[in-house]
Amino acid sequence: MEQIMLKFEGKKMKKILAFSALIALIACQAPKKENMPDREKVVFMSLDPGHFHAGLIHKSMYPEVDSTVYVFAPDGEELKDYLRRLEGYNTRVDHPTAWKVEVYKGNDYLQQMIAQKPGNVMMVAGKNDQKIDYILAAIQNGIHVYADKPLVIDQEGFGKLQQAFALPKEKDLLLYDIMTERFEITSILQKELSMIPEVFGTLVDGTLEEPAITKESVHHFFKYVSGQPLIRPDWFFDVTKQGEGLVDVTTHLVDLIQWAAFPEQVLDMSDVEMLAAKRWTTPLSAEQFQQVTGKEGFPEFLQKDIQDNKLQVFGNGEMHYTLRGKHAKVSVIWDFQAPEGGGDTHYSVMRGTKALLIIQQGEAEAFKPTLYVELYDGQEKELEEAVLKTLQAKYPGLGLERLPDAKYLVQIPDSYHVGHEAHFAQVTEKFLEYFQKGNMPNWEVPNMLVKYFTTTKALEVARQNP
Repeated sequence: MEQIMLKFEGKKMKKILAFSALIALIACQAPKKENMPDREKVVFMSLDPGHFHAGLIHKSMYPEVDSTVYVFAPDGEELKDYLRRLEGYNTRVDHPTAWKVEVYKGNDYLQQMIAQKPGNVMMVAGKNDQKIDYILAAIQNGIHVYADKPLVIDQEGFGKLQQAFALPKEKDLLLYDIMTERFEITSILQKELSMIPEVFGTLVDGTLEEPAITKESVHHFFKYVSGQPLIRPDWFFDVTKQGEGLVDVTTHLVDLIQWAAFPEQVLDMSDVEMLAAKRWTTPLSAEQFQQVTGKEGFPEFLQKDIQDNKLQVFGNGEMHYTLRGKHAKVSVIWDFQAPEGGGDTHYSVMRGTKALLIIQQGEAEAFKPTLYVELYDGQEKELEEAVLKTLQAKYPGLGLERLPDAKYLVQIPDSYHVGHEAHFAQVTEKFLEYFQKGNMPNWEVPNMLVKYFTTTKALEVARQNP
């Protein structure tokens, strides 16, 4: 161990059973640790941290988390990037962290993590095609899992996820995915207002043309993270590893729909009817690919996706489905780079019988998420009561402004707009709360399954209708 101080059906089922047998064999061979960390303290083990999200959870420190992070990974640029990110947090001037990192480098990183087991929680963010196998291995060997989205990228993976979720009940373990967008203030307030019938009424059923809920997200391959240009690994552009857009970013959007439309309710896969789905590519030139990866030329494993001398990345998608009879539309678009002053954007509409709740994040909003309310029935007093009294009690400083087009702007103090990176600390604190309690709310697990059923079903439908 090198220490670095940085202050189903047929064939598918056979594959699942074969993998389970392999993990069982590993478990039998792994030496038992006598002094495992107790339940009161979380000790993170970061497995193959190939995505920058793996580092973002360490941008803050937490009283419940041990300051040593154990890393098991193959040697390479992705590991170096992860370690540089933690070092940057440790050495920054403003609120530096004090993480200590112990690293195991080797191609048998999964087996070594299971055999050594120096921590009690596996954090995983990287190649999405392998993630569910890592999750199964951890759960089957008594390790809690805190995982970046998406947990799975196709229906074969979803079958394994069902198996994985059956095990934590038996082993008293948590398996939780990182849903940062639940902590975005405009999404929170949109949900809160939708639960006030005097303002919103009730959620309409909607139609294909006018869904009850619309969620649209625009992302960018080239971006800045923690003030530095993000260098993405070349495999990020292989959708067989990263996952297509329909099963990646949409995980957040589908989650928000469930979370807002049916708060704290237990959902079932039978509540979902997939109506239509489609997918399309974003072309990248060799120059753009080099700018975002640092690599000259397209690697051999991406040649299958080259057309007209450009890499065609299936990052874009759209799905229409109903959830308990409510029509929902989800779409994701990947562009190469945001306009000047911009970044990733979110657009959302919830349609009530009395009002529309709209989140926009375009040029008119200076690319800041902004919440508008459009009233149908002239219930201005009820809206004022809801925002300036009811929600003020939870979120001091909120205001309300009537705009010339008769919409209302919900004024949100800048202190609530903490940004995407800060949401990783917020969702980690929620995981730690669940860890201390020893369980999650009864709706979390079934709703995670419904979420991944929805995304993988959408991909299946889109692939059938090219």
